[in-house]
Amino acid sequence: MIYTVLFLIILAFVIFALRGTKTKKPDTFPKAWKPLLEEHVAFYRELTPEKQTLFENRMMLFLKEVNIEGVQLELQDLDRILVAASSVIPVFGFPEWHYNNLSGVILYPDNFNADNEFDTKQQDRNIMGMIGTGRLEKQMILSKKALYHGFSNANDKSNTAIHEFVHLIDKMDGDTDGVPEYIMQHAYSIPWLNIIHKEIEAIRKNKSDIRSYGGTNQAEFFAVASEYFFENPKQMEKKHPELFRMLQMCFHTKN
Repeated sequence: MIYTVLFLIILAFVIFALRGTKTKKPDTFPKAWKPLLEEHVAFYRELTPEKQTLFENRMMLFLKEVNIEGVQLELQDLDRILVAASSVIPVFGFPEWHYNNLSGVILYPDNFNADNEFDTKQQDRNIMGMIGTGRLEKQMILSKKALYHGFSNANDKSNTAIHEFVHLIDKMDGDTDGVPEYIMQHAYSIPWLNIIHKEIEAIRKNKSDIRSYGGTNQAEFFAVASEYFFENPKQMEKKHPELFRMLQMCFHTKN
């Protein structure tokens, strides 16, 4: 009798453990979201129907794993769509990706000032997005205005939300240093650093069309160059072929 009870307890534990290891299933993608995605997200429009379905599922999985909160605003469907799309675009080449270093996205109506509790009314507010630290660890803070602006022009090489998600990808190996070891093969680290230093020097000499903020440091260069890569890949391939090929390998977008 005792052995039977022990067997049943062990069996129940094993079943519970196995259930806990199953991949989370995404919620059903709302049909009303599809035209919004098609209207606002160029990356999605250019996918095949099969890959669009995969993109939708990846969005829903992200929304199941990460909480989105609005501060001083009421969240709209398009807010959720654009945040989720921003999360999927840079990791679409990785089928089993999860942002283990993110639990929530906090959306403010406008740019904010982090030195004054994310004030959105002061004239000197200039932050459009950031990755939280300290008490805000595993949080991303975004300006809704910047979020929408990032998708208003598909070819302007600028997208704040994608920029911040790329910082999270960079941070997956423990350091936000512009060398995303979590997704980049070790053999490419030195060539990548050589490209970074060459491109940053060109930016600082005003001899590059890469946004000047990319010249701040390695981490910001990686994020800014990634914005360019996903926003206007054809132009990057033409003007920065070496950088383009390296980012293709990094993000697994090469066919």
